[in-house]
Amino acid sequence: MSVSDMALRHQDHCGKEQVRQVTARVSRAVLIASLTLALQTPDIPSASAFELFGMKFFESDADETADVPDPLPYEATLTLTGGNEDLQDLLESHSTLVSKQKTPPSGEPGLTSRALSDQEQLLARLYSAARYGGTVEITIAGRPLSQVLDTGTFPHRDGMPVPVTIRVSAGPPFTFDQTRIVASGDAQLPQLDAVTFGLIKGAPASSDTILDAEGAIVDTLKRLGHPFASVTGRDIVADHANNTVDVTLNISAGMEAVFGTVSVSGTRKTAPDFVIQQANIPVGSRYTPETLRKAEKNLRDLGIFSSVRIVEAERVDGDGHLPLTIEVSERKRSVIGGGATWSSTEGVGLEAYWRHRNLFGRAEQLSIEGSIGRLTNGGLDELEYNTAITFTKPGAFGPATSFSATLGARQENPETYQSRAVYGKLQGSKDLSETLKVSLGSEMSFAREEDALGTGNYALFGIFGQVSWDTRDNILDPTKGFRITGKLEPAYDIETGGIMTFVKADAAAYRAVDEAKRLVLAGRVGAGSIVGASLSDIQPSRRYYVGGGGSVRGYAYRNVGPRVNTANGVEVIGGLSYVEASAEARIKVTDTIGVVPFIDVGAAYADEIPDFSEPLKIGTGLGLRYYTPIGPLRFDVAVPLDPGPDDPSFALYLGLSQAF
Repeated sequence: MSVSDMALRHQDHCGKEQVRQVTARVSRAVLIASLTLALQTPDIPSASAFELFGMKFFESDADETADVPDPLPYEATLTLTGGNEDLQDLLESHSTLVSKQKTPPSGEPGLTSRALSDQEQLLARLYSAARYGGTVEITIAGRPLSQVLDTGTFPHRDGMPVPVTIRVSAGPPFTFDQTRIVASGDAQLPQLDAVTFGLIKGAPASSDTILDAEGAIVDTLKRLGHPFASVTGRDIVADHANNTVDVTLNISAGMEAVFGTVSVSGTRKTAPDFVIQQANIPVGSRYTPETLRKAEKNLRDLGIFSSVRIVEAERVDGDGHLPLTIEVSERKRSVIGGGATWSSTEGVGLEAYWRHRNLFGRAEQLSIEGSIGRLTNGGLDELEYNTAITFTKPGAFGPATSFSATLGARQENPETYQSRAVYGKLQGSKDLSETLKVSLGSEMSFAREEDALGTGNYALFGIFGQVSWDTRDNILDPTKGFRITGKLEPAYDIETGGIMTFVKADAAAYRAVDEAKRLVLAGRVGAGSIVGASLSDIQPSRRYYVGGGGSVRGYAYRNVGPRVNTANGVEVIGGLSYVEASAEARIKVTDTIGVVPFIDVGAAYADEIPDFSEPLKIGTGLGLRYYTPIGPLRFDVAVPLDPGPDDPSFALYLGLSQAF
């Protein structure tokens, strides 16, 4: 039902039963309030200052102003009587005349259109503030708006701003009196209490509250299996003698339904039965919007569709089944990409990948990727690289599951060791819910590595299990939620005969302090242990270290841990356990610029359990963020408070997304 059909009736001051329906103009104002949209005069599109990959940089106010034909300058003032400062701010923020007076409209018709928009918009704002007796009067060049509409013109001099006056009388605030939810026609409704949906006697009678209640009622009925639930009418009576509002909502529940047959349209390379399998809509079960939302998410997460939409049939069949159609649009099957990283301690790194998203028509993904690091911090023998080929099969073990196989080679050259290795990995995963995921797999690596303890060959085979619980609202820039991961991997080294178990756990939490999310507090803790083997039986690259951009910022990469004396001095050899923690205050100065003070602490230890025999290393600093549509660009400056050998006096980090 269109909200423009909402009728607001006013009882006269004597409290008589006679009522009158307000004009269509007032009904349109309520429509605007219900949608919380500003009805604005279309202006010429703005010119962008500088745009790169869809992102605008360094915009100024001048960039938002374009030439309009026959611009007519004006000066608008809004005065309010009977209200407060909050209501004044609300009205001014929703007044097109006030907010856009620096952008002249096109001639007399443009200014008149803005005024007419304000007449309805401001009245709608009064209704949303529970002020049903308020009035809005607008004059242009001294003439009432109604007269301007009749004549189509008003006096003004070329080049001189036209005076526009907006006078608003707020009137008294109204509260709810009698509120009811009734069935439309002869249909029966489940037991619904108006109070449950915010229509409480004595509470402020905001029009937004009424429309929020309507939406909540319809959502409730749909969750109870009624896909065609709707608001068929509403009766709102304002009693000016008592400053109260009576509300009666007429609701149609519609037929109860279960999910019927599912069909697919829009596929070109993808098998339709695979789409149905991954959507995982249980045919014959009770209809719920949540099931459809999860189905759409399952399909979007495959990464092969640019759009996904589930269309419900217009009616249920004779058995109460509701047929569904999954409409999809496929993305390009092949994609290439790349990126770059830089820090003052680790130098420049480059990476690139090629990916086929839908190899055999069931979302199979083949990815070939490579990266090279330390391009500017060392010679050719100190370069680091990693190359890998990965095959991923979604739905390998049913809906919400996947299988992946990886084969790769890498070379690592941090300050503490040198490693050359080939490796392979098999992994199966299942999403137990939208936030909980489990993985099982195995990995094997063959490596030759050198560190302060000597040079050795290693052939490690391990079987691992991993659990991840993730409720973050945004992976690249979370403002609420948490992420907890735990991994357990028993392993055997064929070369050294060492049997060991790797244990790791990490947790991060995020919370916005204010409603606008301009201040977000973020914290992270992590710990790990290697159980069952001596330090010399564990290859250097698998020991635990601390330091670097993803750890304790300010210190050299993997340069914090147990040390031994050698002919070359004191060198880090890594440990059997570690602890880390970080805290950040992410402060948005503007919509695009932010600052982030942070502190990191951590240490690695020679024992299986951290004994804190060595003090925690502390790094602190300040970051700058530039927020883009694809995530925040991060620039951090960190200082180590207790630098050791090979640690810098400060470190710089540049990347995309938050630090954790």
